[in-house]
Amino acid sequence: MKSARRGRGTSKVEVSNITREGFWLLVAGRELFVSFADFPWFRDASIRQVLTVELPQPGHLYWPELDVDLAVESVEHPERFPLVSKVRPNHTLHPAAGVKLGETPARKRARRG
Repeated sequence: MKSARRGRGTSKVEVSNITREGFWLLVAGRELFVSFADFPWFRDASIRQVLTVELPQPGHLYWPELDVDLAVESVEHPERFPLVSKVRPNHTLHPAAGVKLGETPARKRARRG
């Protein structure tokens, strides 16, 4: 005897488990792990906020209560989408014309005489 065919899934995306390290997502029949180390926006979120996830279009996840948008690809391959910029910040100060570094407006007026 053959069992009846199963019905369609009721959710396109759902959180299946939450741990101290992150949470598991079921997306289009695949299971993905979202690490808090790679995605720190979820670290201090409530369980309800993490559970409230939508799949507005294929390959795109959205947590409305956190206003977080993620591509499924970034969850699959977080190493391809680093959170830290590789560009070195420019700490060189460039004073405005006619102003010496460290000079206050009062000193500038006094210098002008």
